[in-house]
Amino acid sequence: MIKVSIVGASGYTGGDLLRILLLHPQVEIHQVTSERHAGKAVASVHPNLRKICKHKFVSAAELGPCDVLFLGLPHGHMMNRLAEFEALADTLIDLSADFRLRDNNAYETWYGKSHACPEKLDGFVYGIAELHREQLKNAKRISGAGCNATATILALHPLYQAGVVESAVVEVKAGSSQGGNAVSEGSHHPERSGAVRSYKPTAHRHLAEIQQELGTDRVHFSATSIEMVRGILATCHVFLNKDLEEKDIWKLYRAAYGNEPFIRIVKERSGIHRYPEPKILAGSNFCDIGFERDPHSNRLVVISALDNLMKGAAGQAVQAFNIARGFDETSGLEFPGLHP
Repeated sequence: MIKVSIVGASGYTGGDLLRILLLHPQVEIHQVTSERHAGKAVASVHPNLRKICKHKFVSAAELGPCDVLFLGLPHGHMMNRLAEFEALADTLIDLSADFRLRDNNAYETWYGKSHACPEKLDGFVYGIAELHREQLKNAKRISGAGCNATATILALHPLYQAGVVESAVVEVKAGSSQGGNAVSEGSHHPERSGAVRSYKPTAHRHLAEIQQELGTDRVHFSATSIEMVRGILATCHVFLNKDLEEKDIWKLYRAAYGNEPFIRIVKERSGIHRYPEPKILAGSNFCDIGFERDPHSNRLVVISALDNLMKGAAGQAVQAFNIARGFDETSGLEFPGLHP
């Protein structure tokens, strides 16, 4: 059994990590931390884990050695404590943004400050398995990708890999859990309920990851919050540099994702589920991708959907963990989502 601890386990992503790993056949949960809830039962914060998790939260100062340490700290904290965590575990899987970018200048541009240990940036594997599976095998340092970035990169990667994109414009609609469990004016029910709020029409930090992984600066990104708890729907307007027919596009996506366990290509001719839909992905590690060719222009609309807390965070991290440790990639991640 692999002895696993989770730092920052009281948040929404930490709760999903616990939910998955408690039922993982190869994992023993060692310790889980929360500074705010130290000493409290985990189930008092994550009530869905009643009778499943008997642990209590501890302070990070009480952490002992383990095999794998998952880190769910706020952005900017992990990089300042890297040496501390490296002393505790052989393998670190960071879910923050601290080690997603490989270039320190890009980090300064998008995060407005210098990285605390820029020499370590190249040592972390970017945790999207569909792009970096070989690098993840036996990896000791893994960085989870941003949830918006994951939805966008998976939607567009086959097209950019094939060199058929002139430019792309992406609009993401995101659920409220993306903002974490800290209370704010924007999360106050009378302000959030019924809202369709554009919160980052330009300069979203996840764009740095998107550009890095797709190898282009000719992709543009906007984000809107909607009245949904879990989920992301990315609508990508792709302007092609070649006159591709739908069958050609099918071939590109099948070649890229035909053997991927968590990518589903959705392209049905009728019905309300003929395009990807975040609702049916809640709690699952799937990313559904669909597309439609505009018959009147060079525009291709690619639509992707995922659960931001799962394929966009905790599920993605466990998938990477499975690959790094040589386990079945789907271990602990078999839940298919709910309908209705």
